[in-house]
Amino acid sequence: MHGLARSGGSRELLRWLSGRADGWAGLLGGDGTVLHGVARASGGAGAGPAALASEAAGGAEAAGGAGAAALAARCARELTALGARSSSFDKGAHTALLYSLDAPPDVPAPVLAVVGRRPLPAGLSTLLADATLPLAMCWAAETVERKRRRVDLAESRGREAVLHLLMTGQLSIAHQVAGALKPCLPDPVRVCVVECAGRDRDEVARICADLSGGRSWIVRCPVYARHLILVVPAEAGLADGRLGSRVASVVDGCVVGISEDVTLADTATAYRQAFHALAVARGLPDRHARFGSAPELALVAGAEGARWADALLAPLLGHLPRRGQDPGSQELAATLASWLAFSSHATEHLKIHRNTLAARLRLIGELLGKDLHTVADQAALDLALRIRATPALPRPGDGPSAPAHSLDGILRVPAARSWAVQQLRPLGDPGAAGGSPDPYTTLRTWLEHEAQLGPAAEALSLSVPGVRKRLTRLETVLQRSLLRAPSARYDLWLAFRALDLADGA
Repeated sequence: MHGLARSGGSRELLRWLSGRADGWAGLLGGDGTVLHGVARASGGAGAGPAALASEAAGGAEAAGGAGAAALAARCARELTALGARSSSFDKGAHTALLYSLDAPPDVPAPVLAVVGRRPLPAGLSTLLADATLPLAMCWAAETVERKRRRVDLAESRGREAVLHLLMTGQLSIAHQVAGALKPCLPDPVRVCVVECAGRDRDEVARICADLSGGRSWIVRCPVYARHLILVVPAEAGLADGRLGSRVASVVDGCVVGISEDVTLADTATAYRQAFHALAVARGLPDRHARFGSAPELALVAGAEGARWADALLAPLLGHLPRRGQDPGSQELAATLASWLAFSSHATEHLKIHRNTLAARLRLIGELLGKDLHTVADQAALDLALRIRATPALPRPGDGPSAPAHSLDGILRVPAARSWAVQQLRPLGDPGAAGGSPDPYTTLRTWLEHEAQLGPAAEALSLSVPGVRKRLTRLETVLQRSLLRAPSARYDLWLAFRALDLADGA
């Protein structure tokens, strides 16, 4: 009995008692709620529906397990009403034996109930009395474990909410929530994305917390089950790359991508950088990589870009829902940002149903007059959202009013062309390779076919695995993620478009 309590807990003890009683055994609340219930399987002492029967008032017999549970629930309520510690109830051909278990002061005491057909096995009542102590200990331990899991889940969801607030620029609310969870949010920060086996994520989170001295803000990624997101203070000895190398060296198979130092307001940018660095780290022997410095098109766009972004997003940001339960402009903007970053995984990020996501995307597309399933429109909207999230850019109200540029007008400025050249420089000379093996050809074809592997493979006369291998190699060359969201496909499309405009295409 004590061995079962140590190895299997209350469920295994109940299973064993149901076999000894040749009937049904369970733990119930004082109100008759069945907490755990096990019926003796016919022909053995395992779990399963038993051949029990409870005689109803008219002589009809109910189903075995359900009838026994109903009898036990009724008797548990009577035992609680009487205030007794134990009791025996007869009903038709069955007897129910009940014992009230001991419990901690703040936990309602459960009731052990066993229902069997008369005559009951000899010594069963003594056996049940002896079983109350190990059962009570198991139940108390399991209650503590259930509370711990609820607390862990609540804390995990709270940290995820703080990260979401940081990603959407709501810093004041993020600081308020983080102040209760600890540690306080650092500023400036560096973001690390740690990839590990999903089953090891809790252990890796503990290791990361120990290595950072408890100063990292650790979040279990709501989108990718194998990812941990660390918001690390940007200070020597912690965020200078050594944390990533230490995590990668301590945990087998762990891969780490590390961003640049940014202000807390730029956490979303740092996350994208760390995600791109992660794609590079997968191909490195030491399994960690830092994001290479690169200019940001949102900064290159300047005031003209700010006017263009405000004009493009105005129908969305000014949207008023028809009904109170419909999403407002802020919720739709968050949905658009999540969709552009995570594609179909936005359902996990936003905790909404896929039909809800599809309905919101249709509404957003109608408001903006854009096709959210084309890379061209996705790239334009992604750039507009990034410009809106860049506080350093002057807004239209900061100076004299001027007509908003088009996207092509923004990409024609010399600074945008220089940005595009720098983005594509790792690919080498566009004409050096020529033909389909040319990385320019591979990337252009992939983007022209909406970043879909199947159509791109057909256009390149390759297999889908062949195109995937090429793009995987290009991730290392570009130091950007291509095949997994957040992807660099928007920046690449914009870079190709800027060069085409400069060449008069």
